[in-house]
Amino acid sequence: MAAPVPVLMVPGLACSPRLFAAQIPALWQASGPVTVANHTTADTLSDIAASILAHAPPRFHLVGLSMGGYISLEIVRQAPERIAKLALLDTTARPDLPEQTERRRKLIALAEEGKLTAINDLLWPLLVHEQHQNDKTLRAIIDAMMTETGAPAFIRQQHAIIDRPDSRPFLPSLRVQTLVIVGDSDKVATPAMNEEIASGIARARLETVRESGHMSTLEQPAVVTKLLVDWFG
Repeated sequence: MAAPVPVLMVPGLACSPRLFAAQIPALWQASGPVTVANHTTADTLSDIAASILAHAPPRFHLVGLSMGGYISLEIVRQAPERIAKLALLDTTARPDLPEQTERRRKLIALAEEGKLTAINDLLWPLLVHEQHQNDKTLRAIIDAMMTETGAPAFIRQQHAIIDRPDSRPFLPSLRVQTLVIVGDSDKVATPAMNEEIASGIARARLETVRESGHMSTLEQPAVVTKLLVDWFG
């Protein structure tokens, strides 16, 4: 029997381990121990990735959603030999456009004023599929994760995202087996952006999750869990 491979999961912006609550038990059983990375302590992707690697197992499966995907690509850049398999969810390899950076700076200003609920009020319509817009339980999870992240960490994360590199030139050199998952109605990291990642990595596999927006692990937990268990199991 093959030795179990630990799984390291990297959340998105203003997200906590709650993002992967449905997936953790199943992955632990199918693959090996699961850790959710702390991505709140630095304000550059390179420093965040280095900190995560310093606390990670010698070799592991890697999962990243949204900002977690940006960080995961940086982790692979820094230590490709340590990654067994990779899963990128609802993310993009592209850098920020000027208008995206401007929106982020406005969100940073709100965070500096302590207006975290106002930030989620602005982001909510972009985060989930239209059929989930009135899901109070899902909104409560999103709000709880923002509170758990807190304003200082949110600001650091936004600065890291603003300064992230264009990862598209890196994709053809990536040799890690890669699964790309995207919600069919993702407005933040669109299906086209995820298709771009999958087409840029040799032999990558692309899976589209129906009736899901940007928060696929929460919106369609059973579907995403099965995809990850099948990939890493």
